[in-house]
Amino acid sequence: MRFVVLSILMLFPLVDLVVTARFARWSGVPMWMWLTGSALAGLWVLTNERGQFRARTLAAFRGDEPLLRNLLDSGRRVLAGSLLLVPGILTDAVALLLLMLPINRRGGFGPEPVAAGRTAHRRDGRALDGEYRRLD
Repeated sequence: MRFVVLSILMLFPLVDLVVTARFARWSGVPMWMWLTGSALAGLWVLTNERGQFRARTLAAFRGDEPLLRNLLDSGRRVLAGSLLLVPGILTDAVALLLLMLPINRRGGFGPEPVAAGRTAHRRDGRALDGEYRRLD
C-alpha cells in the first residue's frame, strides 16, 4: 500500500507537466509563460499572506477577531500559494479553487466564543468617549 501511495505522489507531477504541455500547445501560449506566471502568483500569495497572518493573529489575541477562522483562512492561502509554486495546470486549478472558497465570510461557522472581559461586537471606531459624574 505504501508503494501505491508513493507511486501516485511521484507520478502526479509528471502527469501534471504533460497536461500543462498539451494545454500550452493547444492554447498557443509557451509553456514557460504558464509556469513562470503561476510561480510568480504563488510567490505573491505567500508574500502577502505573511504580513496578513501576523496582523490577524494579533487581532485574535486582542479579542477582535476569532482565532480559528483566521488560522483556517491563512492555512488555506498558504496551501494555495504552495500549489501555485508547483509547476502544472492541475495544481494551479486546485490552488485557484482553494482561493475562491468562501471560508472567511461572516457568519460561516456559527457562534464564536468571546474572550473574558470583551464585548461581543467588534471595535469599529464608532464608540463615543466621554466623562460622566453622578449627581445625587
